[in-house]
Amino acid sequence: MNVPELLSPAGDWAAMKAAAASGADAVYFGVDAFNARQRAENFRLQDLPEVMQWLHQRGLKGFLTFNVLVFSDELEAAAQLLIAADRAGVDAVIVQDVGLCRLAQRLVPNLCVHGSTQMSITSAAGITQAAALGCQRVVLARELALRDLERLQTQLIQRNLAMPLEVFVHGALCVAYSGQCLTSESLGQRSANRGECAQACRLPYEMVVDGQPHTLEDQRYLLSPQDLAAWELLPELQRIGVASLKIEGRLKDAAYVAAVTDAYRQRLDQTPASAPQVQRQLELAFSRGLSTGWLEGVNHRRLVHGRWSKKRGPLLGQLLRVERGGWLHLRSREKLHSGQGLVLEQLSSDPLQPPREIGGRIMVCERLGDERWKLRLGPDRVDGSGLRPGASVWLTSDPDWQSRWQRAARRTVEARSRDLALRVSGRLDAPLELHVLEPQGFELKLCSTMPLESASQRPLERERLEQQLGRLGGTGWSLQHLEIELEGDLFLPVAELNRMRRALLEQLEVSGDDSTDSGPVPAATKTPNPTELLAQMYPPAVAPLSETKPGLVVLVRSLEQLQALVDLSGTDLPIRSVVADLEQPWELREAVAIGRGCWPEGVWLAGARITRPDERWSLEPLIRARPDGFLVRNADQLEVLTPLAPCIGDFSLNTANPLSFHWYRDYWTLQRLTASYDLNLQQLLDLAAAVDPALLEVTLHQHMPLFHMEHCLFCAFLSAGKDHTDCGRPCEKHHVTLRDRSGVEHPLRADLGCRNTLFNGTAQSGVEALPSLLRAGVRRIRLELLDEDASATRRRVSLYAEALAGRMATQEVWSQEQIHHQLGVTRGSLRSKGPERTSRFSR
Repeated sequence: MNVPELLSPAGDWAAMKAAAASGADAVYFGVDAFNARQRAENFRLQDLPEVMQWLHQRGLKGFLTFNVLVFSDELEAAAQLLIAADRAGVDAVIVQDVGLCRLAQRLVPNLCVHGSTQMSITSAAGITQAAALGCQRVVLARELALRDLERLQTQLIQRNLAMPLEVFVHGALCVAYSGQCLTSESLGQRSANRGECAQACRLPYEMVVDGQPHTLEDQRYLLSPQDLAAWELLPELQRIGVASLKIEGRLKDAAYVAAVTDAYRQRLDQTPASAPQVQRQLELAFSRGLSTGWLEGVNHRRLVHGRWSKKRGPLLGQLLRVERGGWLHLRSREKLHSGQGLVLEQLSSDPLQPPREIGGRIMVCERLGDERWKLRLGPDRVDGSGLRPGASVWLTSDPDWQSRWQRAARRTVEARSRDLALRVSGRLDAPLELHVLEPQGFELKLCSTMPLESASQRPLERERLEQQLGRLGGTGWSLQHLEIELEGDLFLPVAELNRMRRALLEQLEVSGDDSTDSGPVPAATKTPNPTELLAQMYPPAVAPLSETKPGLVVLVRSLEQLQALVDLSGTDLPIRSVVADLEQPWELREAVAIGRGCWPEGVWLAGARITRPDERWSLEPLIRARPDGFLVRNADQLEVLTPLAPCIGDFSLNTANPLSFHWYRDYWTLQRLTASYDLNLQQLLDLAAAVDPALLEVTLHQHMPLFHMEHCLFCAFLSAGKDHTDCGRPCEKHHVTLRDRSGVEHPLRADLGCRNTLFNGTAQSGVEALPSLLRAGVRRIRLELLDEDASATRRRVSLYAEALAGRMATQEVWSQEQIHHQLGVTRGSLRSKGPERTSRFSR
């Protein structure tokens, strides 16, 4: 079996050097723009050549993260970063944006592209789509299990598609599918798809069931998974044929990178190690609790324990009592000593109030007997009066661990010597010629500044030439082969040989071949002018605006809402079509039967946002219902449904720029595309100006889907089961919301595949932007319903339809919505402009 690549994070130089010193085969890193870890220190654009040279000299590959959505006005800046990466010798760029993949294909065809986990790739269809976009590796969604990976490999063989697969094996787990989380965007206009995740999943929430608070004791972090640690599963991943094992952590320090990389390197190299020791090594690096995530299959209760969301480290023991003077009595099997950091928790009676953390370093420690300790924390006075016997005690830091891994992180990794092959040739009274034979691709020839003379004593024999030309210590080169083509016994002064050697090294450095051993360097090609290329890829729109009348598309989530719209179908409201997004398969045929013939463009159906390797069956109920069209949300639906009926791409395809728009339209022949929910109003108008706006659909009113997740809260907290096979399906019996710290209750829904979506409890309305969108040529406006009854459905749809028809002022609609929504409405992501930091390079 091939040994997979070990891929480590590098948020800064110290972490990069720690990864190299600890056995990584490759690192991934970002520059200070266009990457999904904007809070990391990152590298500067001008650092790229130095970074790649440093890595290549040590035999490592370097992958540049470009894993964000790119907006229309950023495409030229994105093109410049692609060019810089190509010229610096970056081994691959990790990309989320479909349009950016297209741009890389045309602009820098020799630059390798990896499909990011932000692409939400969960199936063979997703991998096939990535391959069509030019990706040469894909990073799979973290939610896939080992059995899913095996299915994928089989399905790829059936498709005759060879695609290396990259899998996360360690680090933080997002509760939402990467690329599908809109929480930060909706709540604070800080998009996770732009590297600015606010980590709302790590906050406490109160579960409200059927209108009543549901007591969960000390479980309040209902959306915060434990961290992933698949150290013990590496043999299985290797057997399945995973090409690259990825460690998360570009926000972590060098000691974390060293400790975690070392653990996985030792496991890959089959170095004997004690499992408890490795567990401790990983827990002290960083841990919210360690688990195998989804790799061993779904277990919702194990994935999210709900008790804490911060770093904890190893569980050390329990508190026995608190003594006057601040002395703590503990039970622990560990050998405790001064300098170790401990933390305990004092629970709050308020489920939305985080526990009070009480901790510090051990200042004084005394062993009282078997597993019993007495200690005092400091350096400041620690108030332990609120602590109760039985409280858990965690080891958060250990001086011995810190010292060991800080030293490991600082170990020097010398540059590897690269093989050099030379040929020397010459004859009497002619210059000595020095040719580079290897590495291939160099066409270097140097000549001596003086002619060769007849040797009277010390001719240029092999030993002498190898001695002088082979003095390459510390240069990164090693003379491995020397061909000699000299006619007779010839002489050249040693000083001249030394000068030629120095000149050769200068020429080698100027030539700048920093390629790895992965293969020959492609022939250099002239880079197209980015401005001219972009103009070719999406020429300026010159066609007159469509004369099609503006129309409303309404998405319903219940048969009651659908029937309410049927009751309005005899009016002059400009409803063009209705999309039914229903949880139960048996409702689909009924929905089509109810709505057939009621609206000019018919009744459409929407499927799930995610399709896993064994879930093609979930498309069959959609097909059998025979709707007028489909709202498609992922690659499987694009592949299966586009040949059967008209299709519109939904927001989950993340169409944020004209390149993405045109690729989806052209490749899948979509009728329209829904603009990404990451766009603010100005960015929507920019997109509309760059494409045919009549083919763009904009969602004007909705409860934004915050988290879309494999994790099922119904199963985890309302059942004793572990997954859909034994949970008893509480999702069909109860109405559940999650209350946040501001008091807003966010509705929770489960789909056909038991995936949960948490919707924003406050509706978002962009009705004030309606005149601007219509002037820009947008002709299809979507209104998404959530839990409205029939009366609220008719009222809300009538409001927006009247505004669209020009019979009601948009400000009046806004005022009415503020009155009728319990929590009012917000402009949310549809503000005119939002804060923009992601695409800025520091200077």
